[in-house]
Amino acid sequence: MKRPTIKQRFQYWFDNFMSRGTVALIGGLAVISIVIILIAAAIVRLQVSLTGGGMDIPFAEVAWMSLMRTLDAGNMADDETIGFRAVMLFVTIGGIFIVSTLIGILSNGLEERIEQLRKGRSHVLENDHTLILGWTPQIFTVISELVIANESRKSGAVIVVLADQDKVGMEDAIKERIENTKNTRIICRSGSAIDLNDLEIASPHTARSIIILSEGADPDTHVIKSVLAITNNPNRREEPYHIITQIRDQQNMDVVKMLGIRDNVQAILTTDLIARVVAQTSRQSGLSIVYTELMDFGGDEIYFTSEPNLSGKTYGEALHAFETSTLMGIRTADGTVMMSPPMDTRIQPGDQIFAIAEDDDKINLSNLSRIPLDESLILKNGKSSKPKPERGLILGWNRSGATIIRELDQYVAKGSELTVVSHMYDLEKQIQREMGKLKNQKLKVMEGDIRDRALLDKLQVTEFDHVIVLAYSHLDPQEADAITLVTLLHLRDIAEKDETPFSIISEMLDLRNRELAEAAKVDDFIVSEHLISLMLAQLSENSELLGVFTDIFDPEGAEIYLKSIGDYVTTDQHVNFYTVTEAAKRRGETAIGYRLMSESHDAEKAYGVHTNPNKAEKVLFKPEDKLIVISEG
Repeated sequence: MKRPTIKQRFQYWFDNFMSRGTVALIGGLAVISIVIILIAAAIVRLQVSLTGGGMDIPFAEVAWMSLMRTLDAGNMADDETIGFRAVMLFVTIGGIFIVSTLIGILSNGLEERIEQLRKGRSHVLENDHTLILGWTPQIFTVISELVIANESRKSGAVIVVLADQDKVGMEDAIKERIENTKNTRIICRSGSAIDLNDLEIASPHTARSIIILSEGADPDTHVIKSVLAITNNPNRREEPYHIITQIRDQQNMDVVKMLGIRDNVQAILTTDLIARVVAQTSRQSGLSIVYTELMDFGGDEIYFTSEPNLSGKTYGEALHAFETSTLMGIRTADGTVMMSPPMDTRIQPGDQIFAIAEDDDKINLSNLSRIPLDESLILKNGKSSKPKPERGLILGWNRSGATIIRELDQYVAKGSELTVVSHMYDLEKQIQREMGKLKNQKLKVMEGDIRDRALLDKLQVTEFDHVIVLAYSHLDPQEADAITLVTLLHLRDIAEKDETPFSIISEMLDLRNRELAEAAKVDDFIVSEHLISLMLAQLSENSELLGVFTDIFDPEGAEIYLKSIGDYVTTDQHVNFYTVTEAAKRRGETAIGYRLMSESHDAEKAYGVHTNPNKAEKVLFKPEDKLIVISEG
């Protein structure tokens, strides 16, 4: 084997030295500078000793003079004697080379550092922050809600976003969509949530909650891998993680539950939840606004609290115990959530109540010696309006369709009709295989293009009580939403021309298209993952709410209904909400608010929906107004 030459060895050493980076290069320049200065000082001292001239300058002083000439060439203007000038000229030329090289190295090093910062690869050194993994249109809703929730934090709060996106691009997008982050700092980092090294950048082990957004071609797989990367991390902390995420396929829920044995992993089954929301909101005008009011941080929220003074009292007695808060239910000492339990249920020591309130410190007992009820206004023999058969229309189809039909069949009166129109081939046989026999409604399936105005006119859309437009999930989201938008525009035009009261519930796959399609009528509601985003934000702040949300959307047990106020109290007379609450209580129901139909077209007044009203304030109800209750039917 041929031995390398000295030149090759030097080149190899020089290449390795240059690859060490900015600090090593600056160190090398410093060594060269010292060598030049020491050589110059030695030559000058040698000249003085050989010539015996009158210039007797100490070595240290000569070294200092050489250093000054290295940094500033103008310092040699006053130099004397040819030999001294020659040495200083050599030092100055060397200095020019060194300083220019140093400037270049510093400039390149600074650019490299800025580029590294731009890539978002530096480690986050935060504690008690909210970590969001992933990047979807949902992130803007989640961050907006968390910003509102963090307003009460005097020391401020931090949100860290880790996604496989450009850091600057993420920061710019957030600034465009969320102009004022108030006392919340938002830190973005680039990386993959399923890469252990990238995950460490966002400091998940010091986060108080972690939100995993569902993204990618196979979102459930991505979520499961992300949860694994946190819970099975070799650097994991001893305390359990609080992880909130969403799953689309029911079969994957069991996998997520297995991963959450040691930690608090809360997953929302989005397909099932959206289907239930579609079914429930399509039948009750204003229910979508009630859900939004309860889910967002903009108004009153749901809080848990312990109230020892209520121990031993019944749930019915506790309903009147708060004037500015509205009781919703009890959570027992073993963690069981009972929303609007039987009125004779005793509140035991260790139980907590949950209520709608402005803030958790606003849930205070009123301590009234006498509840100001007006018995004369309570309808003692009032009977609920008998449900009538309904006609429903579903335009389009996706895997939520079967769940929606099942949900509707549990709510509608016997003799109801449901028509499904879609371009899906052989859909009727598919529905029969999945659904079986329905109890309360007759099903009719037609094939057709839901965008065809002639088809919609032939169907006589105005004769239906509610119309549901489902997005074709087998298509590209933008193509599916385009079909929904065209159909929705036709339906709105039909409704405006006929002035009919049928409700329109449509589904959007992309949150951005939801904003495009948003209407100013409460009966024209766009269902999307916006509600899921609100739930993710709520659960990240309070994990205890999962049981409440599960109960709210579960068709079995108590749910939220809007019922005619005229079935409870006398209308056209001023009545306080204590009296209304008592009227609902006598029916085994919990009143949480009301809807004034005179405000039903006013967006600034939440379309007339008032949750958690002050019980002492009197309201003049009209026969068409609604009472919002938690009831079993």
